[in-house]
Amino acid sequence: MTQPGALEHGHSPEEVHERLREAGGSAHLKDFVYGSIDGTVTTFAIVAGVEGAGLPYSVIVALGLANVLADGFSMAAGNYTGTKAELDNRRRLAEVESRHIRLVPEGEREELRQILERIGLHGPVLGDAVRMIAANKGKWVRLMLTEEYGLPAARPRPMRSALATFAAFVAAGVFPLMPYILSLSAAFAASIGTTALVFAVIGACKSRWSQVPMWKSALETLVIGGSAAAIAYGVGAMFHP
Repeated sequence: MTQPGALEHGHSPEEVHERLREAGGSAHLKDFVYGSIDGTVTTFAIVAGVEGAGLPYSVIVALGLANVLADGFSMAAGNYTGTKAELDNRRRLAEVESRHIRLVPEGEREELRQILERIGLHGPVLGDAVRMIAANKGKWVRLMLTEEYGLPAARPRPMRSALATFAAFVAAGVFPLMPYILSLSAAFAASIGTTALVFAVIGACKSRWSQVPMWKSALETLVIGGSAAAIAYGVGAMFHP
């Protein structure tokens, strides 16, 4: 979290140019956070459930690894499909706007004028802005997509979103299994500690992109993940011989 009075980034012409060129660098933040939390929660839920049922460590490792790979792939595939649908919808709306610009240019200019007026342009400046934007069809269409349809400025990237989800799921999901893979004594206690640490780190990292204090974000993620694990352990304990 940025300290009061500190600036989040520089404002020299070079810094502004570079920052705008790389705009969207945190576009996959949701994919990383979602994938890492879900990977940790579901894997530890398996660990807690199987441990609660009193089954052998080999079962925990087998089911845990299967979850990390299979569920990680499933999440990535689902994210790819959903993001691809967003991209297809974006392309469809872009074609709609391009056709409207071709068939009813004056009506589209009026839409553009009202959009620019709504954000504070008036008088001769408004007219100049309408003419300049309308002279570039590509930029005109992109502006209409964000302002008329409410789409994000960044273009969806289905494959990158899927890979980010899968990588985060696998990377975070293996941690609850490590004490069992390494055959540590008191493996379940070690898994609890490792998982809690992962939840806290994810939450702390997430606070970088929010106004929530680091400790609060870490605690929030820890409570969410711990609740899911406690439920899984309780269900497993119901079947303990």
